[in-house]
Amino acid sequence: MGIEVNGAVYETDDDGYLINLDDWSEDVAKKLAEAEEIEMAEDHWGVVNFLREYYEDYQIAPAVKVLTKAIAKEQGMDKKAASEFLYGLFPSGPALQACKIAGLPKPTGCV
Repeated sequence: MGIEVNGAVYETDDDGYLINLDDWSEDVAKKLAEAEEIEMAEDHWGVVNFLREYYEDYQIAPAVKVLTKAIAKEQGMDKKAASEFLYGLFPSGPALQACKIAGLPKPTGCV
């Protein structure tokens, strides 16, 4: 499987996650988001960039709790509001959808 972006084909797994993390770019992210029926806005990019930085630091995608706590702190929200904010951006699940768009592996513990 794969996706085509700007004439190049990027390999994905059966769930649509990039096989090679180095293939990621903003254009690839937009194409992955399109497949998820998400139109990327500033808030989406903020979450995607947070995930990519976290992955670079720890070589693992953060658990939803970690993501929610970080977004709550960054946005000055309580955890419930941050969770609602994240699910508003990524309705099929912030960990699954946002990690896919960020070009990261499928988070562990997600089915």
